Amino acid sequence: MKKLKNEGALFKEALLAGVKYAEGRGVVEFEPTDSASEKLLYIYRLLVHDKVIQPMPEEQVAEKTLRHKLAMWYANQLPKDHPLLM
Repeated sequence: MKKLKNEGALFKEALLAGVKYAEGRGVVEFEPTDSASEKLLYIYRLLVHDKVIQPMPEEQVAEKTLRHKLAMWYANQLPKDHPLLM
C-alpha cells in the first residue's frame, strides 16, 4: 500500500465527500455523535455496493486500509493540479 502525499488531508476531505454522497443518496443521515470510524465503514460499504470502488478481501478490511482506500477514491476525482496532490 503506497502512502499518498497529504493522505491525512485527503482522507478528511474524502470523509466529508463520502458523507455528502451517502446523505445525498438518501440512504443515511449521520448523527453528530457518529464516530469517524463508523462513517468510514458505512461509506466504504456504500461505495462498494454502488460499484464506485472495488471491494477488498474481508480480511483486509481495517481502519487503516479503509482510510487509504477512501483517500485514493477522493484523490482520483481531483484535477491533477489540485494542491492536495502536489
